[in-house]
Amino acid sequence: MPKILNNVKAVSEALDVAMDKWKEVVVYGEDAGFEGGVFRATEGLQAKYGEERCFDAPISEALFAGLAIGMSLNGLKPVVELQFEGLGWASLQNILGHMGRMRNRTRGKYPTPVVIRMPMGGGIRALELHSEAMEAIYAHTPGIKVVCPSTPYDTKGLILAAIDSPDPVIVFEPTKLYRAFKQEIPDGFYTVPIGEAFKIQEGNDLTVVTYGAQTVDCQKAIESFEEKNPDKTIELIDLRSLKPWDKKMICDSVKKTGRLLVVHEAIKSFSISSEIIASVNEECFEYLKAPLSRCTGYDIVIPFDSGEGYHQPNPIRIQAKIEDVLNYKF
Repeated sequence: MPKILNNVKAVSEALDVAMDKWKEVVVYGEDAGFEGGVFRATEGLQAKYGEERCFDAPISEALFAGLAIGMSLNGLKPVVELQFEGLGWASLQNILGHMGRMRNRTRGKYPTPVVIRMPMGGGIRALELHSEAMEAIYAHTPGIKVVCPSTPYDTKGLILAAIDSPDPVIVFEPTKLYRAFKQEIPDGFYTVPIGEAFKIQEGNDLTVVTYGAQTVDCQKAIESFEEKNPDKTIELIDLRSLKPWDKKMICDSVKKTGRLLVVHEAIKSFSISSEIIASVNEECFEYLKAPLSRCTGYDIVIPFDSGEGYHQPNPIRIQAKIEDVLNYKF
């Protein structure tokens, strides 16, 4: 029986399905047990599965990650909740220096099937370190997979795929979209393949690639632009998976449209958009009708409270970029 859920309830649903399917799945984090997490994504799991499988962890993100490595090496499937992405700085040594390297370090003998969930991005006017977008740091590291769903269907499917993966997966969950809308999703177990993007709409004149909260902003910008320019059509692709990423879908689209705009809220320099643009330039150069472009956050510390709205791409900024790319003449 299908269910109509928002994104945060899709997280809960995925964890419930996984804990029922795999007895080795354990869930923990700050307030993730009794309280159900700061966003209530783990609400009810401790009551259903007991304190040994869903529990509160001390305020030590470095400990979270180190504990997960030990658990995974001993046959468990830990799903760790970091309360906010910006609080994950302390965990980087264990995630990047050990968790992502363990399979190679042990020549394949000891994989680390760990999932680390992080609410990410702005849009809720939170304090400093609560609205970060650090996905490029994790995606840069060998041995780590990175996903960022934008819909309830993808949220549930990607979390279940992450838990089923033999390698560590970072799941970024846009806080702005937790309760933004609902979607009908299948009941029970299903997965969304890690590494496959999703084409939201077809188009012939411009390829827009995005992920996370900016999928909604891009849809609004494109709808507004196409209403005023009915002779133009824009192809919109939701990456969903940041590493590995669906290079083939993006390149095939750019070969058709000849133009590319990448949109994300993370800072511009050395970002996901940098990798996409470099790859497209290498593989699609002879097809291009305009310079490759992007609309991103600025190269600054993420402003908190009301200032974050000036940092994040919004439909107005995105539409202006769309117009710039389509109006370009060699």
